[in-house]
Amino acid sequence: MVTEEQARAALHTVVDPELDEPITDLGFVRSLAVDGTRVTVHLRLPTSFCAPNFAYLMASDAKDALAALPGVSTAVVRLDDHHDSDLINRGLAEDAGYRGTFGGEAEQDLDELRLTFRRKAHTAAMERALTQLLRADPELSEEDLHDVTLADLAEGPGTEGLLRRRAALGLGTGPEEPVLVDDHGRPYPREEVPLRLRFARSIRISIDGNAHFCRGLLRTRYPGSGEDQAPRASEQFPTTVRTKAS
Repeated sequence: MVTEEQARAALHTVVDPELDEPITDLGFVRSLAVDGTRVTVHLRLPTSFCAPNFAYLMASDAKDALAALPGVSTAVVRLDDHHDSDLINRGLAEDAGYRGTFGGEAEQDLDELRLTFRRKAHTAAMERALTQLLRADPELSEEDLHDVTLADLAEGPGTEGLLRRRAALGLGTGPEEPVLVDDHGRPYPREEVPLRLRFARSIRISIDGNAHFCRGLLRTRYPGSGEDQAPRASEQFPTTVRTKAS
């Protein structure tokens, strides 16, 4: 038999694609009930008009995560208070899949959607790492970041987060791999580094800002839901780091 702790741990692996945070930390899990081999979860979102494809992706991933647990015979996931709740819940119950649920409205395949946001999450993690290096060493120029490799990053949550996101994209995680790369793992020319860093920073600020905004919206929509939200995970690097570039 599965325990509630095991079920919650499985849900913790489900990430909001746009906010790059677990749905458990965001407070999106409204309720969780375990009855023998049956697990039932209700999800909630900050607004009733959150993007249907994001909503379906999280609900579908939650069902898959729970169904994969040993001892679970039935996983029921229901999305509450969304304008497409009935449609999404019916599709989940019938295992209709994304296109089977939305039909002609399913403009983009879920795999393409995942890839898009995995790339954005990686870009944001990359920017956090490189910005911290710049702050730690005033003599380090943006162009010098071209030579920074994964081996130059100190151990900690930030490095672990960057490596995890690289692995999700199939990018190299060896110590000699350059940090500043495009979506396919190719380093940018040295002269493009300042521009690429600014673009990455805009992605990171967008993710962080949206996460803060959505957390606030959820607390406003569902009074008391703040108690279910975990502090935003810190993936910042220590102020003292060593780099070959310096």
